[in-house]
Amino acid sequence: MLVIPGQPGKDLCDKHLGVTRRDLLRIGGSAILGLTLGQMLEIQATAADSSQGSGPGWNKAKSVIMVYLQGGPSHLDLWDPKDDVPDNVRSVFKRINSKVAGMDVTELLPKFAEVTDKVTMIRSMSYTPNGLFNHTAAIYQMHTGYTADKVSPSGQLEPPTPKDFPTFGSNIIKFKPPEVAMLPFVMLPRPLQESNVVNKSGTAGFLGRAYDPYYLFPLGDDMDMTKMNKIKVDDLTLRPEVSATRLDRRARLRDLINDGMPQIDKAVAKYDLNKYYDSALQLISSGRAREAFSLDKEKPETRERYGRNTFGQSLLLARRLVEAGTRVVEVIWPKVANSDNHSWDVHTGLTKRMKDQAAPMLDSGLSALIADLDERGMLADTLVVAVGEFGRSPQRGVSTSGNGNSDDGRDHWPYCYTAVLAGAGIKRGFVYGQSDQTASAPLDNPVHPTELLATIYHAVGIQPKTIVYNHLNQPREMVKADAVTTLFG
Repeated sequence: MLVIPGQPGKDLCDKHLGVTRRDLLRIGGSAILGLTLGQMLEIQATAADSSQGSGPGWNKAKSVIMVYLQGGPSHLDLWDPKDDVPDNVRSVFKRINSKVAGMDVTELLPKFAEVTDKVTMIRSMSYTPNGLFNHTAAIYQMHTGYTADKVSPSGQLEPPTPKDFPTFGSNIIKFKPPEVAMLPFVMLPRPLQESNVVNKSGTAGFLGRAYDPYYLFPLGDDMDMTKMNKIKVDDLTLRPEVSATRLDRRARLRDLINDGMPQIDKAVAKYDLNKYYDSALQLISSGRAREAFSLDKEKPETRERYGRNTFGQSLLLARRLVEAGTRVVEVIWPKVANSDNHSWDVHTGLTKRMKDQAAPMLDSGLSALIADLDERGMLADTLVVAVGEFGRSPQRGVSTSGNGNSDDGRDHWPYCYTAVLAGAGIKRGFVYGQSDQTASAPLDNPVHPTELLATIYHAVGIQPKTIVYNHLNQPREMVKADAVTTLFG
């Protein structure tokens, strides 16, 4: 959170304001850990050139909205219904036609069925688990492209550490920072989580805190559907007594001091510090970010269209952030992975939980986001990806991960599941890959999560195998996979 604090200080020309230069600019979780916004912008600009590439879809996406369905939604009960199968495989929900032949969905997604002419559906997402049958390990792979070092028998991981591989959004903003003074990467409305392991794979890891997301986690628990109304933007606002004019005056004072210190000026010339300082000032004084967070500026009918719940309003905010210049927004499903109610982790109570809680939110929110972006002409350069860490077992009531499952529940299933993509040159009304008769395995064109990540990097104009350096200064490929360019028109 960007703040202009009011602690006593003695190093300003306006002593009575009680603000120090050290305190002038801070940002979100990064600030808590001691990094200023100016430093963040400076570090971002040191990125090596990774922009040499070509092929369908290359560099079409100015921004990315990741709709992360943590918990693992059931593909058979949403986007890949099967008919001539045993009763314990067939969904309890009926198949319905969508606008595109061959893209039928279940009755849980009537609104999404009306926008299938704008999306590509990958029905062949697949990987063989290697300690990845459990949420946190699988989430780590989906976000970073790598397998975590430490996985306990239960699948849980150690908490986030500075040696983790960076989440995909951090890689993107390292090589493709925003073109305007705007928050580069925003994650909302809750952290990635399984049990007590919070935000593993939700950080910049060894890239450093400068590339961490801006964490927008409003107050309220996962059952509070009004929490997006509680967003506080005070921390993106200048204190009343600190005007933009005074900030400009202090910037000029800085310039005068620097002009009188040529040796220091020469020593730091290559870092172009003035540019980073100025960008930080612009972000606060322009009000761009503050305006983007103001959901109350949207028409009531637009808010209703997305759904008056945490997920729907998070997607609406994602659209506003992208409009304002944010490069990456990740909207995380607003329920911890292994839990009840509207969690996608439906080991029990699948029918009621999906029909009455989770699916209506997904249906309204995702369909509204895709249609709204398209109507505004934003889908041309905004890549939308909706995916979870895995699907659910074809057979109900069986155990695949050591969890207990009722007859009305499905266990974890990484061997075959579905992802939805739209925008930035992605083909419209297209199905890529197909699953077998019971949606247990791909029949053709399997897509590994690392290939999906590579496709995202390709779309924003970053070579997927670009080298980054870890905490030991060892070279690592951003992801060891190639983009699936046939997804693009």
